Amino acid sequence: MNLAGRLRRLSAKLGFERDWYLIFLAAVIGTLTAFVALAFMATIHYLEDTADNLSQEAMKWMIPLVPMGGALLAGIIVYYLANEARGHGVPEVMHAIHRNKSRIKLRVAIAKWLSAICTIGSGGSAGAEGPIVQIGSSVGSKFGQLLKINPQNTATLLGCGAAAGIASVFNAPIAGIFFVLEILLRDFSLRTFTPIVIASVFSAVVTQSMLGESPALFAVAADFNVGAFTAIEIPNYLLLGVVCGLIAMAFIKSLYWTEDLYDKFKLHPILKPVTGAALLGLMGFIYVLMKKGDLEIPPFFSNGYPVIRELLGHEYYASDQASAVFLAIIALCGLKILATCLTIGSGGSGGVFAPSLLLGAGVGGAFGVLVDALDWFTHANPAHYALVGMAAVVAATTHAPLTAILIVYEITGSYQIILPVMLAAVFSTIVSQLISRKSIYTLKLARRGVRIGAMSDLTILRRLSVEDVPNAMVSPVIVHSNDSAQHLLDLSKQQSVSDFVVVDEQDHYVGLVTAADLKEALLYSEAIPLLQVNELQRVDLPTVTADETLDRVLDKFSRYDVNSLAVLEDNGEGLVRGLITRDRLMQKYQQELDKD
Repeated sequence: MNLAGRLRRLSAKLGFERDWYLIFLAAVIGTLTAFVALAFMATIHYLEDTADNLSQEAMKWMIPLVPMGGALLAGIIVYYLANEARGHGVPEVMHAIHRNKSRIKLRVAIAKWLSAICTIGSGGSAGAEGPIVQIGSSVGSKFGQLLKINPQNTATLLGCGAAAGIASVFNAPIAGIFFVLEILLRDFSLRTFTPIVIASVFSAVVTQSMLGESPALFAVAADFNVGAFTAIEIPNYLLLGVVCGLIAMAFIKSLYWTEDLYDKFKLHPILKPVTGAALLGLMGFIYVLMKKGDLEIPPFFSNGYPVIRELLGHEYYASDQASAVFLAIIALCGLKILATCLTIGSGGSGGVFAPSLLLGAGVGGAFGVLVDALDWFTHANPAHYALVGMAAVVAATTHAPLTAILIVYEITGSYQIILPVMLAAVFSTIVSQLISRKSIYTLKLARRGVRIGAMSDLTILRRLSVEDVPNAMVSPVIVHSNDSAQHLLDLSKQQSVSDFVVVDEQDHYVGLVTAADLKEALLYSEAIPLLQVNELQRVDLPTVTADETLDRVLDKFSRYDVNSLAVLEDNGEGLVRGLITRDRLMQKYQQELDKD
């Protein structure tokens, strides 16, 4: 009993109190997600190996046709199973967190699993990280829904699934943790951090146990770090960060311009990704026709991992080939942007993380070739710049430099070059934020009317709900639709209130009469005896429920510019529970800020 008491006190100190079960669930979610991720990646690898083993003649004709077939299957799956599986996945997870109480349907995971395999496995220019984040998030969310856990803890479990997915696919458990904390949840509290760490670790352990001691995804050669970084190169890496920030913003703008363009096309949703795949296939076919020697899968197809490994090679060009290599890499970057825009912008299913990594490696490699050719720094290694460019472009597109730094470190295993990686990632993020405050993920949410605030503010508001703040609710003054306006004025004088909840004869919520409505009625005082409440009430105002988080409540206040909103019972019957005021909400928020 003494031990049990100590464990309870320790749990309370960590912020769990009676939510200790999250730790156990995190381990279960991490383990399950690892098996799902392994199956997902094994299927993609099988399709890629099959494509690599095609005969030269078959490859020539399959390259333009296979992407269309994959896109058609993906379009059918998304259209009939879950529309949320369209696109790169992470914005849909963030939307579920901020607008749907972290609830994601399990069929979204199934649709994403199948559609992403069809897209990536058939050559679509996309990555696996977006799909696996959405799949893992669906697994975590489903646990929360089945166990009827509150929205705050369901969000934590959702994050556990997302972190476990990243940890398994990239063999990067640390990056998986910070991806969730920095991008998805924006919550670094110990109460959230602990379960996510456990889920990520369990996922990585299961993955490594199944695959054996697997090296880093883009493990560099043993002599890669020789002369990796000297102080004289700092200006070069800072300039590279600026360039990567600009390239990343061009990529984001191009992607959403393509989405807007496809939204204007009056095509069936199933056919839109097929048209994008057709254009991608045409690009591949032209590449094959222009290619001399043995045919190969175009480097801008699929996730681009083989190309990244080549760009991270210690030496990948002779001194007399610098200009040709520079132009070839620049062309590859342009083709990769176009290919990704056609794949995802047209409605295909896949992530933008892998294309960002390849784009960063390409920009960095080209920059390194230029530095070496112009002799800005003696014996500059373009491969070092390629590695730094990977982190810089990922940081600029996601506005998450910490995640970018950690994931590039984990997938390459190169620590000696971490200093220029940090410099370039921070500078590229600054440049991208100067151009746009929205990342590649939050821009999509903003286009849907979902605004993401500062990290600390959002964490506090999401942590609290109307029910968690009982002093934020006041007992409403109830009136009926057929009451007279004079009755409202009498109540206002007697009870010193200005906002009234209107109900019908069965006490179901009908609307609100606000102070502004009363003030407007008083301008025509001679008509007061003739007016009824139903002529003053507002029926366009939103309502809230007791378990609704305060970030959503505050958003409703700002959109409708009223001082009070009705709180209804969460049973769909429209019974009034209370009245929440903007002033009380902000007082509680200020109290929580003072605590932090």
